[in-house]
Amino acid sequence: MARTGRRPPQSRRIGLALAGGGPEGAVYEIGALRALEESIDGLDLNGLDIYVGVSAGAFVAAVLCNGVTTQQMVRGLVKHQPGEHPFEPHIFFTPNYREWARRGLQLPKLVAEAVRHLVGPSADQTFFESLTRLARALPVGIFDGEPLRRYLEKSFALNGRTDDFRKLKHKLRLVVTDLGTGKAIRFGEAGWDHIPISRAVQASCAMPGIYPPVSIEGHDCVDGVLLRTVHASVALEDGANLLFCVNPLVPADLSAGEDTTFTGLHALIGPPGNGMIVQRGLPTVMSQTFRTLIHSRLQVGMSTYQRRFSGSDVLLFEPARDEYRMFFMNIFSWASRRKVCELAYESTRWQLLQREEELAPVLARHGLSIRRKVLHDRSRTVWGGSGLTDDDMAPMTAKLGRALDNLEARTG
Repeated sequence: MARTGRRPPQSRRIGLALAGGGPEGAVYEIGALRALEESIDGLDLNGLDIYVGVSAGAFVAAVLCNGVTTQQMVRGLVKHQPGEHPFEPHIFFTPNYREWARRGLQLPKLVAEAVRHLVGPSADQTFFESLTRLARALPVGIFDGEPLRRYLEKSFALNGRTDDFRKLKHKLRLVVTDLGTGKAIRFGEAGWDHIPISRAVQASCAMPGIYPPVSIEGHDCVDGVLLRTVHASVALEDGANLLFCVNPLVPADLSAGEDTTFTGLHALIGPPGNGMIVQRGLPTVMSQTFRTLIHSRLQVGMSTYQRRFSGSDVLLFEPARDEYRMFFMNIFSWASRRKVCELAYESTRWQLLQREEELAPVLARHGLSIRRKVLHDRSRTVWGGSGLTDDDMAPMTAKLGRALDNLEARTG
């Protein structure tokens, strides 16, 4: 946490900055935000002064700024809400068939060129150098970002919401990287506020190699996390003097011990296995590498805020590095999404509890306070606190149970 200075209550400006992390990161942020809003008196996550989002955080920030409550988002993970488009992780993972086909059609020509340069009279390339030409046939993105854009476009057409930055009640900034210049573009700022919010979210989620760049007015836009992890400075530069940051992207530490002092964390995450990261193959190795790199960068950035923004308080919430099970969840599984949301909720409540003495005076400077009764209620759950009953959870639990019974019958 960066703590600096004091400001009078009348100048209070509260912001929220959300990092990326893919679909599991979005689910983590939903659970963490629900815990923050429940546990902090005076905190209205739909009524903040400025929202900043990057990658999956852009998705959550845009939905919050459009008036969707944390309760609604939690319920949307479990059941379909009347008048709402259900949240389904598959919208993030639609294969990019058009890109595959377009690149595949180039392959015969590229093979012919490679052979010609290898065996021609003026051949000056090795076999492997010739093969590099074939790399042009590789798709620039495995998945298609258009389903995500269409999902948000439809969602923002409901219930008085908007896909127009200029019609929002509060400031929203969605950050992308301009692939041609390596610089940031902040959608929502003057000059970039005419771009539809849904298109900006698509661009901010376009991690190179995973999604193709999104072309917007001559700029090839990709994930803003390439430049910074949470882009907290965007909100601070806009005058936020209290900034909540949520970052799901931390490297897993399989050597750390679990802390069982708060409701059920040990039961949620379980023990690690030796060599778990390597055993799960290249995607998991790459994920751990990426998380390590950007988290190190985040720590450096957070350390500079006290000097650069001397009148602001920055509160960072992220998973403990020993909450490793979050990093190996199958986000397509309802049970896994439920566990990630529960873990985020419990972890954030645990952090608030552990940091209560430190956070109370910081929050008080901005007219907020910790709801001690809520925070110390260990029987509270993210589902019950969001208005869900056992009957709401039962259909999904029964469906999971039937699937397990069928699997046991087939293998037994």
